[in-house]
Amino acid sequence: MKNIIRTIMLGLVSLTWASAAPSVGQSMPKLSGMLPGAAIPNTAGKVVLVDFWASWCGPCKASFPSLNRLHQRYAGKGLVIVGIGVDEDPAKYQAFLAKQKVAFALAHDVKHKAAAFFAPSTMPSSYLVDRKGIIRYIHTGFKGAKTEAEYAKQIEELLAK
Repeated sequence: MKNIIRTIMLGLVSLTWASAAPSVGQSMPKLSGMLPGAAIPNTAGKVVLVDFWASWCGPCKASFPSLNRLHQRYAGKGLVIVGIGVDEDPAKYQAFLAKQKVAFALAHDVKHKAAAFFAPSTMPSSYLVDRKGIIRYIHTGFKGAKTEAEYAKQIEELLAK
């Protein structure tokens, strides 16, 4: 029953965002313009991992330790990770974060402006952007060590350019 409810919720969220999802090779607009009031780090000339998550998403919770490890490993080399929560209820967003140890930047997309641009098809969904602001990789879902290894390989490739 929980899986059915999650599927319905994700379907409703996707309909709410109903925009053409960006593709590999497309430019990413400035996150600060989509997330007014959020403390978005400077991403100019950086490799950026934009990760969409929600409090009700089990794989999102599982992904946070991996994102923390990637942040610790690559932030000094030019990686910026921005986790974007899409919960409509600020209390659920805060409750989720109270249970997580987070080393990377976070933003609450209350008005779903970033979600409208990215149109994530599932939670979590991540977009890996090169130093020129071009989306180079898109990840849907989180599959533990396999996904973390894919991120590391792709991040290293983009940092080397």
